[in-house]
Amino acid sequence: MNNPVVLVIEDDVPVRNLIVTTLKTHEYRFLTAKDGAEAIMMASSHNPDVVFLDLGLPDMDGIDVIRQIRSWSNMPIIVISARSEDTDKIEALDAGADDYLTKPFSVEELLARLRVTLRRLSLINSDSAGDRSVYTNGKLTIDYAAGVACLDGEELKLTSMEYKLLCLLAKNTGKVLTHTYITQSIWGRNWDSDIASLRVFMTTLRKKIEPDRDSPKYIQTHVGIGYRMLRVD
Repeated sequence: MNNPVVLVIEDDVPVRNLIVTTLKTHEYRFLTAKDGAEAIMMASSHNPDVVFLDLGLPDMDGIDVIRQIRSWSNMPIIVISARSEDTDKIEALDAGADDYLTKPFSVEELLARLRVTLRRLSLINSDSAGDRSVYTNGKLTIDYAAGVACLDGEELKLTSMEYKLLCLLAKNTGKVLTHTYITQSIWGRNWDSDIASLRVFMTTLRKKIEPDRDSPKYIQTHVGIGYRMLRVD
């Protein structure tokens, strides 16, 4: 991906300047927004490749920004926030964030998270371009070329992470995928926090594709091991 554009949503001027200087030094293009309203406008009009989002914005909570962007786009969102409680992280991931970096942060880790996200995005785009088939399993279909999943003919409103997980499971239907395999494939790493995030994303994905949540048809949990996409007749 050549010269990706990063939208930096941050009202704290010193932090925003640090992020922007880091991006500029490493030859990334960038846009900035100082509040939620400006952020949503910039995201919708410029369609950046990645979003860096602070949750503590002056006019609205960053969680609401995530939800609004997710209503029309799957662009990767990396939260950068001083909120360090697990409940805050889970709420952001549940709303549709792809990653969560806690302040204070090192610029090296910031750049590493960005590289992983861009690498994953490039692989997904490459896979979609090369795979023109439509996956069908029971009432679940995935059009890889269009990047759309449907259940019983109705389009599923999936976040980018939910869609990535669904595609990974679908392409390995019948196989048990370990937590390590999934986190390495999705995030490019295997940290304890990633496994916790995986459980959150899997829960939200299941809510959208399982007609009966008490008797799942598609995604089977193998406790302590991982998950498997079942073949549905």
